[in-house]
Amino acid sequence: MDLRNKNVLVLGLGVSGVSTVKALNRLGANISISDTKEEGELKKYLDQIKDVDVDLHLGTNVVSLEKVDIIIKSPGIPPNIDILSRADGMGIEVITDLELAYRIKPYSNLIAITGTNGKTTTTALTGELFKEAGITTYVAGNIGVGILWDMVNSKVDDVFVVEASSFQLENTILFNPKVSLMLNITQDHLNWHGTLEHYIDAKKKVFRNQDENGYTILNYDDPLVRGFKDELRSKLVWFSVDNKLDRGVYIDDGYIIIDDGSIREKVLRVDEIRLLGRHNLENALASVSIGWVMGLDVDIMVKVLREFSGVEHRLEYVTDVEGISFYNDSKATNPEASIRAVDATNAPIILIAGGQDRGAQFDNLIQSFDDRVKALVLLGETSEKIRNVAIKYGFKNIYVVDDMNEAVKKSYELGNRGDSVLLSPACASWDMYENFEVRGNHFKKAINRLREDWHG
Repeated sequence: MDLRNKNVLVLGLGVSGVSTVKALNRLGANISISDTKEEGELKKYLDQIKDVDVDLHLGTNVVSLEKVDIIIKSPGIPPNIDILSRADGMGIEVITDLELAYRIKPYSNLIAITGTNGKTTTTALTGELFKEAGITTYVAGNIGVGILWDMVNSKVDDVFVVEASSFQLENTILFNPKVSLMLNITQDHLNWHGTLEHYIDAKKKVFRNQDENGYTILNYDDPLVRGFKDELRSKLVWFSVDNKLDRGVYIDDGYIIIDDGSIREKVLRVDEIRLLGRHNLENALASVSIGWVMGLDVDIMVKVLREFSGVEHRLEYVTDVEGISFYNDSKATNPEASIRAVDATNAPIILIAGGQDRGAQFDNLIQSFDDRVKALVLLGETSEKIRNVAIKYGFKNIYVVDDMNEAVKKSYELGNRGDSVLLSPACASWDMYENFEVRGNHFKKAINRLREDWHG
């Protein structure tokens, strides 16, 4: 895609915006930036592009579009704001960095991983497989790293492992990865997409443009995802934790198996994987499937699976305080993710939950408690909503707090030696925090203060 002397508006300056601006500058575009945040709020990003000639429009999205050729928008910006409506009326194309990355190098080794839950862990794990194989690998996308700057500087044999959110996929048009992976689908981001159908449609864009030259990897155990097979034109690969497949990656007699339909190869025993929980077993099978279709040596996959301990903010062990274990699962931004975290954490559990209300329902979360969760500590917009659902199902050991410091303090007071305090909010962070990382880091700081207070 030739962007020399094209007038490009970057809508939203964050991690992806900085990467986009640097790439556009390298490609010779004329760059404008619009962000509703003021200059002071964007300082850390502006400092990274201080040597780039840009036209800034800060504190507003009221920008003239008369000379704009294309808009690259930050993935999280909702599709119904005024400037995007005006762009649509003027026939100006609006895409995300993911689409632009593909257009810049359409024949790259691009692996796109999506689904409601498990994307970050699977993306990070898959990236480690390729790095261990000695391949220059870029792990990017929704995992918190912009893709475009690396894409313009990459070589033909380099591999890109991209966590693709529904926000990023929504504004893709030609996007066609070499390998696409769909982990699972549950209700999420309905406040942004409007309906579950629109959310699913955005997710399907990860494989929609693939043909017989590409691979699509699907979770056989998810009925909704399994139904996508009839829409594929690419080569289909299944993975399954619960079912022995005729062909694919699955579990048999305690081993991960790669089966091409004629030859079965044992990878390693399930209990050798360092990651905890059934959901992480799904993530491991998904990564093995990617490694298989990309021709990686099984010995490399075994080594990484034995050593990989997960990612920050995803069932991250923080510390023990007087025999009470604290776990940071701030990345759990929907109820299904929190259900998986509860299932993987040692009981009894004191669960800290709550955050931005995105229209999710919490019945399944409360029903998953069984006797594992002994207390519920709630904060944020959804605290009363979750509280009411819990009471409806007879769970009454509930405490509503004002902030994270109070949540950690209350959880510690409720705990006994051998208990687990789990931050797994089941909600987005944006009612109280810039992102889930900031929320998780605040949780860890509050725990450290608790330790300091205890030890004087």
